Amino acid sequence: MKTFSISTLGCKVNQYESQQIREFLNQHGLSQAEINQNPDLVIVNTCAVTSTASAKSRQFIRKAQRQWPQCTIIVCGCLPVTQDPELAKIGENVHCVQNRVNLAAELTHIINCATLTRHSEDTLSTQSTVIKTESPSKINPGRKTSESLPSLSHFQGQTRAFIKVQDGCDGRCAYCIIPQTRPTLSSRPVQDILDEAQALVEGGHKEIVVTGIFLGAYGQKTVRRAKWPNQHNPSLAQLVDKLAQVKDLHRIRLSSLEPSDLTKDLLDVIASHSNIMPHLHLSLQSGSDTMLKRMGRQYSRLDFETVIQTVKDKLNRPALTTDIIVGFPGETDQQFQETVDLARLTGFSKIHVFSFSARQGTAAANMPHKIQGPVIRERANILRKLGLELARQFRHQFLGNQATILIEDAQELRCSGLSERYFKVFVPQNGVKYRKNDLVTVTLKDHQDQGLLSSIKEVDHNA
Repeated sequence: MKTFSISTLGCKVNQYESQQIREFLNQHGLSQAEINQNPDLVIVNTCAVTSTASAKSRQFIRKAQRQWPQCTIIVCGCLPVTQDPELAKIGENVHCVQNRVNLAAELTHIINCATLTRHSEDTLSTQSTVIKTESPSKINPGRKTSESLPSLSHFQGQTRAFIKVQDGCDGRCAYCIIPQTRPTLSSRPVQDILDEAQALVEGGHKEIVVTGIFLGAYGQKTVRRAKWPNQHNPSLAQLVDKLAQVKDLHRIRLSSLEPSDLTKDLLDVIASHSNIMPHLHLSLQSGSDTMLKRMGRQYSRLDFETVIQTVKDKLNRPALTTDIIVGFPGETDQQFQETVDLARLTGFSKIHVFSFSARQGTAAANMPHKIQGPVIRERANILRKLGLELARQFRHQFLGNQATILIEDAQELRCSGLSERYFKVFVPQNGVKYRKNDLVTVTLKDHQDQGLLSSIKEVDHNA
């Protein structure tokens, strides 16, 4: 077994874990297959957060079977944990690992043996091999199960690197399957995170995105804030403060947070370090208190409004991005309008709109008063149009200002990348060869393609 291919669906945590798998396989002598090369091993790192995500994950598996019928396929991620019955019919060359702890050991076994040994006690079907979560020691007698995936030294294929600092969620959001697929909370030691960040910087990365399944619960044993000591979590602020001091780390972003995660301590840390970007992703989901309660969220509309005002008072014109669900069971026209009104009041710089679809296994799947598809589509369209309008308004205030762009796409005539505040900026080449991963200081000139067009000021290839 010499080559591998990895397909990744879902969140930043999944993308991080796929990078761990890549480094693990590289360390064991395998190389990533070229585009037109048939890999010996295919990893499909699945997502199961929605029914649509589960379906896409199964499509990727079947595509791999058709494209490379002779290869070994490993299915990991969230889908196998849900014990999706469709996986039992997926085929004999597909091996589903339910327990993430065992993934490194399974990969080692495959590399050494070129195929998994079938064991009747570990098989949930007669067609596909499934490694059971509850009995990791029975995967194979004598098999080492203490192996773990490595920290990263490089985030292949991306300018911005992700670092997973926290895993797991035991929350009660009615629409979410994640507490069933990642129920156990864990937080990485601070020094491990700092060492990995330094390695990524030395590997050439200038921006790191700090991520987790429930990032705001870093250092805690539960995501339920009522159970935290003094209902306060100082650990995330302390971690971010230390990360900001990593040598030559030019940019830090925080991935998704909830309003209550933005403590005074965390905001003070963000405000005190110029390499922490003035961009926060705060999940709203709904602007209606009735819907928030029905969804099982841990904040009210007033909580959200209060935090937003505090952020705007503390930071200089911060970019505020968000997630919103439309068409949740029982959502009335008035409650949807409350969401629209709050979005406009907040002035989000970007809105991720999610049309509700029932995910089997969640509380919301059995809720009455389902919203019809045409209504959901209409509401989603209204909110997406509003999102585009608000994004343009947010960008407009920076015309004539300078910004620093991390180049992520370098073409012959122009480049593009993200500003500190997370909107795309297009940079003309003008005879200068700008490269991917350059930090470029520009003057923002005009609107273009849901971003801004700039003129060049200076470029630092080595920054």
